[in-house]
Amino acid sequence: MFKLCGLQFLLIIHLAMCQNLGDLHVTGPLKDMEFTIPEGEGLRFIYQFTSEPPATSFRLTGETDGIIDMVPKTGVLYLNGSLDWETRAVHKLQVESLDEKKNRVKGPYAVTIHVQDINDNPPEFDQIKYTGVVRQNSRPGKPFMYVHATDRDDPTTPHAQLMYSILHHFPNPYKEMLFQIDSITGAISPSKMGSYYLDPQKQDTFTLVVTVKDMAGMTTNAFTSSTDVIITVKESLWKAPSTIRIQENSTQVHPVNISQVHSNEPDVIYELFEKEKLPSLPFSIDQNGVIYVTKPLDREEKDTYTFFVVTKDSEGELVDKPLQIHVIVEDINDNPPVCQQALTVIEVQENESGGSNIGTVVATDMDEAGTLNSRVQFKIQNQVPTVPASSLFFIQQDTGILQLTSRSLNKHIASNYSLKVLVTDAVFETICDVQIHIIDINDRIPIFEKSDYHNVTVAENLPVGTVILEIQATDGDEPATGSSYIIYQVKEGDPNNTFIIETDPETNRGFVKINKALDFEAAPAYILVINATNPEPLVQGAQYNSSSLTLFKVFVTNVDEPPVFHKTFYKEVVSEDISVNTLVVTVEAHDPEGATVRYSLEGDIRKWLRIDSTTGQIYTASTLDREQQEIYTVDVVASELNNAAQKSKTTLTLHLRDVNDNPPQLAMDYPPFFCHPLNGGERALIQATDADEQWYFSAFTFSLVDDMNTRNNWDISKVNATHAYLSPKHANFEEKVYNVPVIINDNGEPPLERKVNLEVNICQCSSEKSCFIEVQREHSWPSAGQAIGILIGVLLIIGVIIGAVFFHMKYKQKNEKKSNQKDVKDKSELSTLA
Repeated sequence: MFKLCGLQFLLIIHLAMCQNLGDLHVTGPLKDMEFTIPEGEGLRFIYQFTSEPPATSFRLTGETDGIIDMVPKTGVLYLNGSLDWETRAVHKLQVESLDEKKNRVKGPYAVTIHVQDINDNPPEFDQIKYTGVVRQNSRPGKPFMYVHATDRDDPTTPHAQLMYSILHHFPNPYKEMLFQIDSITGAISPSKMGSYYLDPQKQDTFTLVVTVKDMAGMTTNAFTSSTDVIITVKESLWKAPSTIRIQENSTQVHPVNISQVHSNEPDVIYELFEKEKLPSLPFSIDQNGVIYVTKPLDREEKDTYTFFVVTKDSEGELVDKPLQIHVIVEDINDNPPVCQQALTVIEVQENESGGSNIGTVVATDMDEAGTLNSRVQFKIQNQVPTVPASSLFFIQQDTGILQLTSRSLNKHIASNYSLKVLVTDAVFETICDVQIHIIDINDRIPIFEKSDYHNVTVAENLPVGTVILEIQATDGDEPATGSSYIIYQVKEGDPNNTFIIETDPETNRGFVKINKALDFEAAPAYILVINATNPEPLVQGAQYNSSSLTLFKVFVTNVDEPPVFHKTFYKEVVSEDISVNTLVVTVEAHDPEGATVRYSLEGDIRKWLRIDSTTGQIYTASTLDREQQEIYTVDVVASELNNAAQKSKTTLTLHLRDVNDNPPQLAMDYPPFFCHPLNGGERALIQATDADEQWYFSAFTFSLVDDMNTRNNWDISKVNATHAYLSPKHANFEEKVYNVPVIINDNGEPPLERKVNLEVNICQCSSEKSCFIEVQREHSWPSAGQAIGILIGVLLIIGVIIGAVFFHMKYKQKNEKKSNQKDVKDKSELSTLA
């Protein structure tokens, strides 16, 4: 138990005897009380209990730990030393009052002292040094070890809230650390850099200096401790096997073990993941990482497979990086050769020389290309007929190329031969059928029925495609073959291919047609030399002669034709702000007969253009406006000066390029309104538009007129390129229509702006937030014209009434003369009518 001495004792006694303790609110009657006192503060006064007769003293019992004491005579409760939260967080005491004979008067009452923790203990690691093992290529962020520290301070306060970090990293060959630590849990794992670069062949041991800081690491007054962590890097077990080779059509009992993978982590779940979306993957994996093929494979169906092996923990999270597995299906000879065509047909001329290649028999094998399994060989098994010899044909064993053995084919002896070709690989064989047709040789030339077709006269405006002559030649070779088909061509006299000759394949009759428009001025006459040939070359010794040639003359007559424009249409792009009388384009036309050409415009509905009738130069006649019409099309007419009926037209299309010549304006169907009374925070959306061309988007700037009233009452804020919010700055608005001056700038080149007085209605609203607007009745005096009209109408009505009365009185007078029996009784009626 600590004892008071010297100055400390005198201080406590002085406090205890102080007459104004009541004024400090640290005195009071005996009752249950609780105090909270920070630890480590040393000697201090706590409280003074006051006594009531017959009590003359106090007694303190309980968990004083020799630190908490009381002056019996005065009831002063005090500390004679420092409290320690780590030793005892709560002290439970009892206080009672005693009389002179030490008998209890009151109590005991409970006094509880809660010790308030301060940060006076540094954190401590569980171990002086830690060791751990990490595998190469481990997944980043996957912990492989933990460090742990404790702090004796109150765990409910920041004093014992610990934060971990890596202070040093030995060695550190890269800019970034290869390891990372969870600041809360102390879990150490490879970083992204470490997952990629850790390699036991380069560096197998690392030392980390790990620190732990209390106060949640948020203050410089925190305590810090450190420890060394020795990490050994081991080779990764998680490696993809080399390419797996499986022979197709295996007869083993499936599934068959083909490989195995091992994770760096224990108790993982192995799964296969398809790269290709196959109907079913013929592979599986067990929980020991053994990979199986589940059924026989067919290389011709699929020769390679690629898939991935992944590992997951019990919660389904990936543990290791996916491994790519590559499987090659090895070929066996399980496919026979296949003829590319069911029947191969070959044509051979009867004069073909011995050793000539006449065709090829093609066969394929679905087994793996470039191996003996797919090698095919050819052999002629049979020839029908066998005349004039049984071995007229030879086939190259490895290429299938057919050759003639000698020059002995004769169409008159045999026009067709059938061959059976045996095609074999190392295991299988197939028969391919070949049909050989012997065709006639081209030993006769075409002969014209006429050597001169004289002449024909045609007008220059005859349409292209018109037949102007039919010609005929004959050929004595076999019909319907390349040896007898006749091709007609203009050999001389037509350098520009003005004429073309088409052949009827049934009759070999030729039709001379106009291929290009005739022009009397360019060529008034043609002297044509026409030849007739075959597509099949003539045999050696035969050649074309004059019998295959004929003459034909064409005379072209002149026709008065309209002018011809040099271009089929004209297209120009001009700015809409070009000045009047600016040259836009020059059109050109010429008359085939050399007549003078005059120009005019048609369809210039806006009167924007004018044309020089002599030169064809087109100028602007008035101001252009893209906003009225962006693409402007007119017809340009060229006519002969002395014969206006001979004319032609072309089209001029003007694309008007926009300039910024229109200020922006508001685009709103109805004016904005706010419901009265305002609550604050209201805003109305306004939109701007511009008649000028919009490039991608229009970027308008919204602002208010710089006057005191507007600035005090309204605010405007941009929403996007075309919209802004208008909002009142306060709620003290009357129920009426306000004019808010808004300035909109289009930010163009040059920038244009418009001031708009936006009418904003502050109004009573319905439950649907619709504005009630009172319809104003208009009160006005009639105009002078209206007054005169009303006066004339009134006078006409009075005149009609007087006329009616007058005629009625005349009628009554006549009736009175005819009948004297009646008295005049209708004077009152007259008065009434008047």
